[in-house]
Amino acid sequence: MKIDGQVALVTGGGSGLGEAVARELARQGAKVAVLDVNSAGAQRVAGEIGGIACTCDVTDGASVTAALDAAEAAFGSAPRIVMNIAGIGTAKRVIQKDGSPAPLEDFERVIKVNLIGTYNVARLAAARIAKLAPLADGERGVMVNTASVAAFDGQVGQEAYSASKGGIVGMTLPLARDLAQHGIRVMTIAPGLFSTPLMRQLPEAVQQSLAASIPFPPRLGKPEEFAELAAHIVTNTHLNGEVIRLDGALRMAPR
Repeated sequence: MKIDGQVALVTGGGSGLGEAVARELARQGAKVAVLDVNSAGAQRVAGEIGGIACTCDVTDGASVTAALDAAEAAFGSAPRIVMNIAGIGTAKRVIQKDGSPAPLEDFERVIKVNLIGTYNVARLAAARIAKLAPLADGERGVMVNTASVAAFDGQVGQEAYSASKGGIVGMTLPLARDLAQHGIRVMTIAPGLFSTPLMRQLPEAVQQSLAASIPFPPRLGKPEEFAELAAHIVTNTHLNGEVIRLDGALRMAPR
């Protein structure tokens, strides 16, 4: 699928990896709807790339539906390109320092945003994409979900995060098989350690230590590199039903 002229929807587009993807798609000519629970971030990015901003909670069906409606009203078509990047992270040991068990609601929140939120956007967007006229090869649309290397190499305290990202990995192929009859491809990127706003909140020494753990190149990933891969997936029609690690050959240690 050619990106130029297509309508794209990017969740988590107000910062970090999502912002980089929104900018790259716009650079290549897409009409981009920037979705984020952070209204200010979404508005800033959308304003700078000529897109539209939608305040959106990916866990809420009505909120996602409203964003899809807004994109269709603004651009005249449902999005053919869906980038599921919104997510949250937390680390909490099963047994706390005081000996008490970890709060269940913390685990539930991460699963709800990362895994259920991804599926929620996928199901609502897919129903609209399936009604669009097919392009070359019968393709109607493409979805790119975001997992993490933590899906495979989860560290101490990452039970919730790893489970949520592992769920995204696990549903990639079934989603691709399910939506194949409608000409919709589904792919997932599993990034390693990237220089995002969240990462940059860590002390510089910690960032350097993390970067040094990456075999090659021994540095944090650049959001632009994630965005380039996401854009390539859109244009390479034979990529479907697979998870791509983008991590510089990193394999996370237990802690």
